[in-house]
Amino acid sequence: MCGIVGYVGPRSAEDAVIDGLRRLEYRGYDSAGIAVVHDGVLTVEKRAGKLANLEKVLGETPIPLAEVGIGHTRWATHGPPNDVNAHPHTGAERRVALVHNGIIENFLELRARLEADDHELLSDTDTEIVAQLLELQVQSGEDLATAMQRVCQTLDGAFTLVAIDAAEPGKVVAARRNSPLVVGLGDGENFLGSDVAAFIEHTRDALELGQDQIVVMTRDAVEVTDFWGRPVQARRFHVDWDLSAAEKDGHDWFMRKEILEQPRAVADSLIGRRTPSGQLQLDEMRLADEELRDVDKIIIIACGTSFYAGMVAKYAIEHWTRTPVEVELASEFRYRDPIIDATTLIVAISQSGETADTLQAIRHARSQRAKVLAICNTNGSSIPRESDAVIYTHAGPEIGVASTKGFLTQLVACYLLALYIAQVKGTRFGDEIDEIMRHLEAMPDHIETVLGTAEQVYGLAAEHASTRSVLFLGRHAGYPVALEGALKLKELAYLHAEGFAAGELKHGPIALVEDGLPVLCVVPPKGRDQLHGKMLSGIQEVRARGARTICLAEEGDDSIEPYADALIRLPKVPVLLQPLVSIVPLQLFACELATVLGHDVDQPRNLAKSVTVE
Repeated sequence: MCGIVGYVGPRSAEDAVIDGLRRLEYRGYDSAGIAVVHDGVLTVEKRAGKLANLEKVLGETPIPLAEVGIGHTRWATHGPPNDVNAHPHTGAERRVALVHNGIIENFLELRARLEADDHELLSDTDTEIVAQLLELQVQSGEDLATAMQRVCQTLDGAFTLVAIDAAEPGKVVAARRNSPLVVGLGDGENFLGSDVAAFIEHTRDALELGQDQIVVMTRDAVEVTDFWGRPVQARRFHVDWDLSAAEKDGHDWFMRKEILEQPRAVADSLIGRRTPSGQLQLDEMRLADEELRDVDKIIIIACGTSFYAGMVAKYAIEHWTRTPVEVELASEFRYRDPIIDATTLIVAISQSGETADTLQAIRHARSQRAKVLAICNTNGSSIPRESDAVIYTHAGPEIGVASTKGFLTQLVACYLLALYIAQVKGTRFGDEIDEIMRHLEAMPDHIETVLGTAEQVYGLAAEHASTRSVLFLGRHAGYPVALEGALKLKELAYLHAEGFAAGELKHGPIALVEDGLPVLCVVPPKGRDQLHGKMLSGIQEVRARGARTICLAEEGDDSIEPYADALIRLPKVPVLLQPLVSIVPLQLFACELATVLGHDVDQPRNLAKSVTVE
């Protein structure tokens, strides 16, 4: 959840750490802090609020020029976001400084032990307890790396820990369990980060840390061991996007830039998915065709926006493969004693690959002998590493907390998976799969067309700046789009927003409709299962009760015009693929309405990009 940076090398540690934190602030922005070691002296500065508060203090009261430092930007878990609870935390003698992402589950027991020994604790955090324990270890004569091993063996929970010791200048030591951490490999310098964005300006060569591993980093060396000091061979990888992909490029918000990047992101997610003969290929599949043929049930597990992508996937997979699909919230999955076995395929969807609820769910599934396939954007993250197969979405960095291109590329990956299973099981002929792929490959141009409606959507958003409630309606694959559109408005504009299946209106939700209430309606294409006519009936029901209907309907659909107070046109696409175009105006609407209301679009209150705690 939090953003962590570490640096050792010839440049200013303050500059390297603050630059990294700036790129990771999307992971948490309740407080920020930095610690450096210079001439055997530890200096710590931290402030509640956004990183700008810390930068202001550093500008007014400079800290020593140093070549080793760590930093942190926080999403609060233990204790309110204030100066005292901000990271880094130190031991009693201020010899060791430590930053932490995650939750220490046995912190109450450890805190009681420290207090029984008359150690004074200053903060409400679980992190300070680890800092105190680490300092006690080094004061007993152990070096920082050995001390980290000893402390980690006593901790329960999910954590990334990064520490420096005033008595060992030039060294950063970090540990990882169930929480993200990557190493950036430079020339005469090395970096640590929760995400490669922390150091992408300086190097694109990286090292992924595995579960229960510790890294010792100096200017010229990186050594990895497990928690018991045994050497580990960590995997190197190369980051295939550059710094410009993580910059705003003149846009007011990363989110707006990322919405506009969606045609390219969808195109990138489709690259290399077909052989010269036209057969689908998924390079990281790693599951044999025979294993997929034996699958008799698919369970999709995900959280938030990824969950809604999974709901769309259910429609596509069942239609194309005739395999039953369940879609589960990862946070609830393992607590209901799900019925899974070796013939079950678990599909875990996570943009970051570090979502704690999803990670725990796949571990439970694997313990029941189920196969696990991950859909993920982040190379080297935990969920793909612990899965039997992975489809990478290739969306590039997504900095805005509210997911946009992440959602669209997850949809593409879900469609590819559905078609691949259909190919393996023989439930669709080759020409049918080829036709669907041609529709998918046309989607970047269609999304570009929808982006051309941005000014119209922005005008509608401005018109509704005073509204306090918005409803979203959809049917079939448009129902998850309605849910996702409502989520975006909740996340960004802090308004009451609800998404409903249009057919459910008469079963209760229509009581919410009042005069002037904006209702955004995702109208399905004509021609299948009477969906279109049923949707029109729902729109008429809310309009008859005074709602203002904003309808998203395909070009040439004249039948919607009498029932739409505002009409946004979509390209003609198959009903199962319509979410790729229908969600775009809803993203634009939420982004602009939040902007008009004066909210921080990229960093909504109380949220963080990657939820790495349960």
